[in-house]
Amino acid sequence: MFFGTYTPKLDEKGRLFLPAKFRDQLTEGLVVTRGQERCLTVWSLEDFGRLTDRLREAPVTQKSTRDYVRMLFAAASQEVPDKQGRIGIPAPLREYASLRKECVVIGSMNRIEIWDPAAWATYSEEQEQRFSELSDEVFPGI
Repeated sequence: MFFGTYTPKLDEKGRLFLPAKFRDQLTEGLVVTRGQERCLTVWSLEDFGRLTDRLREAPVTQKSTRDYVRMLFAAASQEVPDKQGRIGIPAPLREYASLRKECVVIGSMNRIEIWDPAAWATYSEEQEQRFSELSDEVFPGI
């Protein structure tokens, strides 16, 4: 499980230091790809495999399935953290998420998200107002 908020930086080669608390779960490798709201999503190989298995069950006769699979897999990059805990973020993914040097990395249960700091600030401010309302929608009756 991944949780917390961190602010690592991209180096001049487009590598990102993974937060130390996340590294042990990703030593065997990971997949980084497009996420929603123009962030990047990082999956462990195991969880990306589970996602892939579920997508295999989705009907390819539906255009929405084909579109989603294309966008997800076309941008995906398999990475293995180096000994210092860095992963490469390919240029097209950095461009997609508007990543420069500063980044915000958040744990999001079974995945990690990498955000441009301004985009994260805007998103989290907008969602903070809805957070209590969402709890009723996500967990009715609790």
